[in-house]
Amino acid sequence: MAEPLNLLGFRHSVYTRIARMGLIETGLTATYVEANPFAAEPDPVLAAMTPLGRVPVLQHGDFVLTETAAILRYLNDLGPKASLIPPDPQAAARMAQVMGIVDAYVYQPLVRKVFSHGFYQAAVGEEGDSSVVAEGLALSQAPLRALNNIAAGGLQLGGRDISLADLHLAPMIDYFVRVPEAADLLRHYTALSAWWDEISNHPSLRETDPFPDQ
Repeated sequence: MAEPLNLLGFRHSVYTRIARMGLIETGLTATYVEANPFAAEPDPVLAAMTPLGRVPVLQHGDFVLTETAAILRYLNDLGPKASLIPPDPQAAARMAQVMGIVDAYVYQPLVRKVFSHGFYQAAVGEEGDSSVVAEGLALSQAPLRALNNIAAGGLQLGGRDISLADLHLAPMIDYFVRVPEAADLLRHYTALSAWWDEISNHPSLRETDPFPDQ
């Protein structure tokens, strides 16, 4: 890998954390550049990389890549460590299914609603909205049930053989359970909760925690 890697991200972004975990798990390093996608004025560095204004963005020489799932697959193919994509077709399909569920159904209720208003706003000195937390908890139940079924099936989310699915989901659950009501809810999904008990102390998850003292 002759060209260096650069990662543009926002330190509190769950998707930035996923990409950082991907770097660790694949044995790669990148120069990290902080870029705030929520700034009132568009970040000029981020705007130069993508018209979508989202993080993370991976730069490898002249090659610029957005979308976290694509970044993870690229790092997996580029890195020196063993592949994080299972060789079994059904397990690989389940991995892709988990990643799709995370993006479509998990991020908004678990992170943008429950975590943001139940933890993050207070952490940055602002006031959250308890009604948004309650809405997020209600909307979280269907995706948690779907993920629990996958974990119970045994092809993915077992907690021991790490795949890209684990990297994609673990930071979201880590943020979610920082809200006590959410941690209580997760315990109702026994297979998923068992997976979380296994993965919650995984080194790359802990090393990328943006709130280590909270």
